[in-house]
Amino acid sequence: MVILGHLKSSTLLPSWTLPYHSPTTPTTRNFKVKMSISATQASIVLPENRIILGCGGVSVDLLAAVASYPNPDDKIRSTSFQVQGGGNTGNALTCAARLGLTPRIISKVADDSQGKGILEELEADGVDTSFMVVSDGGNSPFTYIIVDNQTKTRTCIHTPGYPPMIPSDLSQSNLLSALDGAKLVYFDVRLHETAAIVAEEAFRRGVPILIDAEKKREGLDNLLSFASYVVCTTRFPQEWTEASSIPSALVSMLLRLPKVKFVIVTLGKDGCIMLQRTEMDTLLPEEMDVDDLVEKLNQEKDTNATLPACICSNVAKLHAKGIGTFIGKLFVGTAESIPQTELIDTTGAGDAFIGAVLYSICANMPPEKMLPFAAQVAAIKCRALGARAGLPRYTDPRLAPFLV
Repeated sequence: MVILGHLKSSTLLPSWTLPYHSPTTPTTRNFKVKMSISATQASIVLPENRIILGCGGVSVDLLAAVASYPNPDDKIRSTSFQVQGGGNTGNALTCAARLGLTPRIISKVADDSQGKGILEELEADGVDTSFMVVSDGGNSPFTYIIVDNQTKTRTCIHTPGYPPMIPSDLSQSNLLSALDGAKLVYFDVRLHETAAIVAEEAFRRGVPILIDAEKKREGLDNLLSFASYVVCTTRFPQEWTEASSIPSALVSMLLRLPKVKFVIVTLGKDGCIMLQRTEMDTLLPEEMDVDDLVEKLNQEKDTNATLPACICSNVAKLHAKGIGTFIGKLFVGTAESIPQTELIDTTGAGDAFIGAVLYSICANMPPEKMLPFAAQVAAIKCRALGARAGLPRYTDPRLAPFLV
């Protein structure tokens, strides 16, 4: 087992990357973004502290697009094929690096060709792999992904890496070096035993923590106890809290997790909902049913808009039936309306969204700007096959209106 030093492959593509042909993609208080020549030409100032640390999964993704998902015992041909890096943490940090941050990653691969390719691709995108562990023998993680061109869905078949990462793989000196100067730490809740050690030290140092709550996993509750921010999938809030609705579940999460400043639930093409903790001011806020308030904000959406936007409430005393009351502010974010002819693959859209949220936190973006920006980054990603091929860089003119 070895810990990597800095690789010198920043300009190289990974050895296993295969070319593919994809369709040409066109560029492209209710807070809306308007495209303008002056906006796209404006200079973009990157955050002062851009160092972030991620701990979690990486893999090789073998993506096959098919005309439609096969029936049992079918033999079909792919319409396109791509091999690229994957894994929630690998994807989110790649996104953050392309947006101008300086990510470091803690994870583990084997000394096989797949592991070499994973490391080469991360380094080529500007992710510091110095704290990655490479095992002698074993296999690196990989995932078969079938992308259905008809339904625009994807099916993932994952094979974990072996041997798995354990806390003793990460020395104390490497842990401290990885956290040195970090603005933010991100966990996807894989490698949970190692992640717990990193989270404890980050919390002790006062470094904020963002948790990607995709689904219930071993070690999740422990990591959530350290969290400053949570981004979760559509199903997670109700699965974790057993609340009757998503808005009520968000109230329950913030009542149960007193350190969390905000929680975001992503809703795919329906955008997202964010609940932010707010300090009590001198005026007693109005009490409202949280489900009724979300419905009210949804009714304020501009159904003719194509670019992402954000609608927010005033600070309110939000009541969730059978759960309790919470003082906070609700935000409803919309997603870009992507034409079906441009929508290629949703693999990694949530990772792209999180990568943009990581950037937004480092840049001190208010939620009214963060949510449309993150939605736009995710939408741009969906115009190419795989989790990384379509990830934009901060110089992409399609992002300029969201960054000025």
